[in-house]
Amino acid sequence: MGRVGVRGVLRWAGSAFSGGIGDADRLVDMTIELGTPRVLSAEDAERQVLLADPRGYCAGVDRAVVTVEQALDLYGAPVYVRKQIVHNKHVVANLEARGAIFVEELDEVPSGATVVFSAHGVSPAVHAQATERNLKTIDATCPLVTKVHHEAKRFAREGYTILLIGHEGHEEVEGTAGEAPEQTVLVEHPDDVDGLEFPGGAKLAWLSQTTLSVDETMETVRRLRAKFPQLEDPPSDDICYATQNRQVAIKEIGADADLVIVVGSGNSSNSVRLVEVALEAGAKAAYRVDDASEIDEAWLAGVEKVSVTSGASVPDDLVQGVLGFLAERGYPDARAVLTAEESLVFALPKELRRDLKAAGRA
Repeated sequence: MGRVGVRGVLRWAGSAFSGGIGDADRLVDMTIELGTPRVLSAEDAERQVLLADPRGYCAGVDRAVVTVEQALDLYGAPVYVRKQIVHNKHVVANLEARGAIFVEELDEVPSGATVVFSAHGVSPAVHAQATERNLKTIDATCPLVTKVHHEAKRFAREGYTILLIGHEGHEEVEGTAGEAPEQTVLVEHPDDVDGLEFPGGAKLAWLSQTTLSVDETMETVRRLRAKFPQLEDPPSDDICYATQNRQVAIKEIGADADLVIVVGSGNSSNSVRLVEVALEAGAKAAYRVDDASEIDEAWLAGVEKVSVTSGASVPDDLVQGVLGFLAERGYPDARAVLTAEESLVFALPKELRRDLKAAGRA
């Protein structure tokens, strides 16, 4: 199969992330051509494939994956990683092939070994356990998750009860709640607000997991504030820029799509949310797949408009595989729709930067 072409349409007149939560600013069209145009048949002319941009890797995911790769190059295999470095099974498998060993808990790591903490963050108890076991730690926590940890510690110091909006059992939620376990109450869904009770003078503040649905999170906050007017906001939105941008993008290209395909693993919260957002925006059908092999050809029956995106922990070769699958079945080259520019880059963890510098590899 030859290279899959992509035709681009830039639709942009502002930032989808400007400090608040909301849709992208007014959109303007500017068409560009990428790749070699293909001659379309009459059947193709009735079909279209739209490709979300931005999609895939965010700055925090890229930093975490490169951290493990650099650690393997510098220290040699094995390098241990607590939990999945990011929630994508293909990324994990590729790193395992290079010598990374993924474990659930630190008691699986030999004393004195090198261990990387995943992008989702860990609680202070995990840091303490690593110290007790003399482990060499590299903290690849996304800086935006670290920001939420700092907010949790500050609110706890000031005597607040923290209403943490997120999903029970998610590594990020466990890490954030671990900063102040006695002062944190988990709120998973807007309907959970009805069962919450606090004294009238209670100091309350809300925080959230960074990968949630923007709309559902703000509905939860709306209900919390209606019931508890004294509710304090975090200093800035906790849902990360990449999560917001990808949700804005799928709303733009998925609103009238016959089919939306979201590439991402089932344990990726932001990928699962993209399916939900697409359906809420008006897509007739939306499915999540790890890769093209999971696409059911029955989904394409009668479908003319297909929109494709991917979660923030998905390498783009998996998206290209989906586009290739569609091309083989008579769909035209994808038309990229740009709704936000992303240029943020995070430095590698300080522990790794120090060792790379000492080895002359900085």
